[in-house]
Amino acid sequence: MAHNAATHAPHTLRSYLGRIRSGGARWVSPLVLLLLWEAGSRTGLIPARTLAAPSAVAATMGGMIASGELGHNVLVSLGRAGLGLAIGVLVGGTLAILAGLSKRGETAIDSPVQMLRTLPTLALTPLFIVWFGIGETPKIVLIAVATTFPVYLNLYNGIRGVDARLVEAARAFGLSRAAVIRHVVLPGALPAFLVGLRYALSISVLILVVAEQINASSGLGYLINNARDFMRTDVIVVCLMVYAALGLGADAAVRLIELRSLAWRPTILEA
Repeated sequence: MAHNAATHAPHTLRSYLGRIRSGGARWVSPLVLLLLWEAGSRTGLIPARTLAAPSAVAATMGGMIASGELGHNVLVSLGRAGLGLAIGVLVGGTLAILAGLSKRGETAIDSPVQMLRTLPTLALTPLFIVWFGIGETPKIVLIAVATTFPVYLNLYNGIRGVDARLVEAARAFGLSRAAVIRHVVLPGALPAFLVGLRYALSISVLILVVAEQINASSGLGYLINNARDFMRTDVIVVCLMVYAALGLGADAAVRLIELRSLAWRPTILEA
């Protein structure tokens, strides 16, 4: 046993160092691009009015963080995206459950939803402005509408894709319809719902970028509009980086939820 442990330790160390080298190699290309970008800016190949240098972007971000300007506007944007997403998940999830659990629900809900989802969400912007004005409401409604469909489609397919043999076995054990739905159908559809939630989170950030162009007085879109007027490409790049970070953070949060809530799946345990 001692010999096996002694021989296993160097192998583990080599494997660990190999993973570190592999992870470090992934950062080589981005760092090279940043260096080329910085060199192009310093030599005048890339004018500041076209694209600010990475060092200028970093300095601007530091100043915006220190002044609290960035933090305040990020919170405003998060509030819009979060509220719109919550409404979209609630509506999409409710419609999917109603359509997925009954034939009548499918007949009444699925066809209209399938038709509506083919409409480009952004094309509805002028109509929402006419209906709701240019305040916060059209921004939130745009996000809610855009996030409803991925949640609905994935959860509906997840419910309909639950193994019928599991449902029959649950009924054979004497479970009521409500118990079957609660203990078999909804847990079986959970992986599909989480896939839809990941799509909805990414879509909410994308729609937020456009929604905040509608007469915003605060938020990341407001900062971008002001920066555009004054040719501040450094501020624009900072805001784009924050948008990207929000998208990555949202995706990582759903992945964490998947790891915790789907621990019963063999594929998750093996990972």
